[in-house]
Amino acid sequence: MNPKLAPVMAQIEQVIVGKQSVVELFLVALLSEGHVLLEDVPGTGKTMLAKALAKSLALPFRRLQFTPDLLPADVTGSSVFNRQTNAFEFRPGPIFAQILLADEINRASPRTQSSLLEAMAEGQVSADGTTYPLARPFVVIATENPVEMEGTFPLPEAQLDRFLLRLEIGYPDPAGEIEVLRRHGQREPLDQVTAVLGQEELAALIAEARQVSASDDVMAYVVEISRQTREHRDVQLGVSPRGSLSLLRAARSHAFLEGRNYVLPDDVKAMAMAALAHRLILSPEAMVRSISAQSVIQDVLGSVPAPVEQVR
Repeated sequence: MNPKLAPVMAQIEQVIVGKQSVVELFLVALLSEGHVLLEDVPGTGKTMLAKALAKSLALPFRRLQFTPDLLPADVTGSSVFNRQTNAFEFRPGPIFAQILLADEINRASPRTQSSLLEAMAEGQVSADGTTYPLARPFVVIATENPVEMEGTFPLPEAQLDRFLLRLEIGYPDPAGEIEVLRRHGQREPLDQVTAVLGQEELAALIAEARQVSASDDVMAYVVEISRQTREHRDVQLGVSPRGSLSLLRAARSHAFLEGRNYVLPDDVKAMAMAALAHRLILSPEAMVRSISAQSVIQDVLGSVPAPVEQVR
């Protein structure tokens, strides 16, 4: 663990017990300035994790509950007439935060879901012919409930491709759940979280993570993994070049989190599932046979030989 990020990890783990790997992936997304799609059942700590991350970094946080009647203007903001100035003024919406929790994003209409696209892709919002930049880092953490699908709208592929990682928190093991009861049974969990990293320090860490080197062999490894998904028998639409870029960005951040300034094939392997599985569109035949995108990624990783990187 990079010593500069260890205090952030320690703060979040006061709230999220026994999920170190998930917290690490959240930090990878933050270092990559990437967005996260959380798919899990209610009560597993999705909202708590997002709030703990924001509080430990003192980043502005907003939570927006997505519902069928939510309008794009409810997300991005709208122009309101000011009688004193006799002019319209733009009132920023909740998207003008640095960590936005889009809760149950698939319950909103596709039109409202798409209002996030420009912000997620370009870090800006356009309204009434004017473009408003968003503060950096800007991270969307969207949640979905995979169990209750009635009244939901599946995320379009274009929007899924904007998420750097898709994660599941999962239930804690019995010992972890006992620890949750011990810690959180009589007090508010977030009360114990304090800011341990300033925005300038975070920006410097993000810049350092971007400078982590990746050899030509590692880049070729990333490309071959993506190419194999496009040619896999169970895949109708494989990983795009944007997916390859996302995997390399995540691998760089993972290496930085591990305290290295260079990417190993193991970093690529560690991030492949979270970075690529949600980008695949399986063939109808594969879905009939209950083949999962995760099993396809496992198959590809097993068939593509990893390059031998020299220890530096």
